Order: sequence, then structure tokens, then C-alpha cells
Amino acid sequence: MNEFYDYLQSETEKGDRKLSRIKKKSGGNDISLVMPKRMYFFIVPAIALFLIFWIFPVLQLFYYSITNFNGINYNYDFVGLDNYIRLFKEGTLANSIKNTLVYAIIIVIGSNIIGLAMAMALDVKIKGKTFFRTATFIPALFSAIVVGFIWSYVYMPESGMIATLLNFIGLDGSKFNLLGNYKTALYGISFVDIWKNVGTTMIIYLAGLQTIDTSLLEAGRIDGCSDWQLLRKVKLPLITSTITINVILNVIAGLKAFDYSFIMTNGGPGKSTNTLMFTIYRIAFTDQMMGKASAFSVASFFVIILITIFMLIFLNKKEVDL
Repeated sequence: MNEFYDYLQSETEKGDRKLSRIKKKSGGNDISLVMPKRMYFFIVPAIALFLIFWIFPVLQLFYYSITNFNGINYNYDFVGLDNYIRLFKEGTLANSIKNTLVYAIIIVIGSNIIGLAMAMALDVKIKGKTFFRTATFIPALFSAIVVGFIWSYVYMPESGMIATLLNFIGLDGSKFNLLGNYKTALYGISFVDIWKNVGTTMIIYLAGLQTIDTSLLEAGRIDGCSDWQLLRKVKLPLITSTITINVILNVIAGLKAFDYSFIMTNGGPGKSTNTLMFTIYRIAFTDQMMGKASAFSVASFFVIILITIFMLIFLNKKEVDL
């Protein structure tokens, strides 16, 4: 046995000496051991594409935000910060931020609570669980425009599916108009988003739950833990990274909300479903005020950055607490 250890030590020393010689030849730079200098030429195309399709459009966006460019006529004038001042005076930005935050909060809370509950219900040995898992995920496979048109029919006043059901059970379905009500329209389209994407959230939670060592759960049951205590003290702390992933994905979905505002309500009634992305679209392509839309995009960019920073700080703190 001692001879074997001596052999391993001698081979390790030979490897160290060989590595030292290679580093001396390469100027002592460790990265050259993995990626020679000529390899940098292979990343030049990727960097060029990044500059062309990301950096340049962003710089152009900032440039147009201080002009009165209408998207067609390039004989525009510089207006300084007038576009930004108008956004704040008109209240357009504040209203869109409020709607977007409400939408995102509903998405995050609804998708995560329902998704986690469904994942826990399907993380047991029951007959037909594969069917139920597949059925839950199917809505995520449809495009947003298909889902939007389906739910527009479901929500349709008087003749829609919900109105018909209300009439069938003896209630007045003619008064049902969820998307036509200023106070409820945003909640209506938020629920549609949850319905479509909760399957994805459920799958991610299910994957996290299946990584938990069953011996930990068995030990908890032997110690007399209830199902609620196992969830709170064992399962949730072990899937904190999964929770973080789902929250981030749902926040992103909420902040970039556009599809259902456009398909189902067109931003109405009034401006009750005007989200940040929809307002940018409306100003740019309906009002044909590309300069103002660019200013709105820049302001939205900084708002989203602040929300993201706050969210990451909050989630990191929660992970430590759990």
C-alpha cells in the first residue's frame, strides 16, 4: 500500500513540474493553457453581432429619445428632455408602472402558489399522475395569441362561456363583463397569463421537489412532524433556489406583459390595462411618436433595473432566512 502512495506522489510531482514548464513558456498566464491567443479570433464574430444588434440599437434609442422623430420622416428636430417631461406631466409613465407592477405581483403570487400546490399534489404515487402532469403543462404549449382569443370568447359578455354558465345556474349572465370593467380588466388578463404559464412553474417546482432526499422526509415523519411542518421546515428550505428561479421568471413575464393587453383589451377600458410594453407600442405605432416612445423605453429601462435590483436583494435575504 505504501508503494502505491509513493507512486501517486511521484506522478503528482511529475505533473506539477510539467505544468510549471508549460506556464513558463506561456508567460505565466493560466488562460493560455486553456485558450491560446489565436482562439480569441473565434469570438470576434459574436462580439460584432452583439455590438450591431444590441449596443447600437440601445445607443440609437437614447439618441431618438431627445428628438421628435416620428418613425418615418428623418427631418426631425432635437427637443432635449421635452419627451421625458411630457411623460411625467401626462402621468402616462406612472399609470403604466402601476399597472405593470400590479400585473407582475398577481402573476408572481398566483403562479407560484398554484404551481407549488400542483407540484406537491403530483409529487406522490397516484394513478394517472403522468396524465395530470401533461394536462397541466398543455396550456404552455399554445401561443399567446391563441390563448388570448380563446379567453376573449370565455369572457365575452352575454354570449361567452362564463355568461352562459351563469345563465344556466340561474344567475344573470348579461351583467358579466369582466374585460369591460375598468376595475377588473387587469385582473382578468392576469388570470389568463397565470393559466397559460402555471404549468411551466409547476414543472420547475416538481423538479425541485424530486431532488429532496426521501430519507430526510422519513426522518421528519419519525420525529412526529406534520405535513405542514415538513413543508415549512424541510421542503421549502431545500427548494429555495427553485423558488428563486420561478419568482424571477414570473417577474420577467410580468414586466414584459404585452400580449393579452393587446389581444384582449387593446389597453382598455380607458388605460386600465396599459402596461409598460403596451404603452411603448401604442405611442410608437398608433400615435407615431417614435421619439416619445424612445423616451418612454429609456425610462422603463431604468424602472425595470431598479425593480430587478430590489427583487434580487429581497430574494437573497429570503434565501438566507429559509
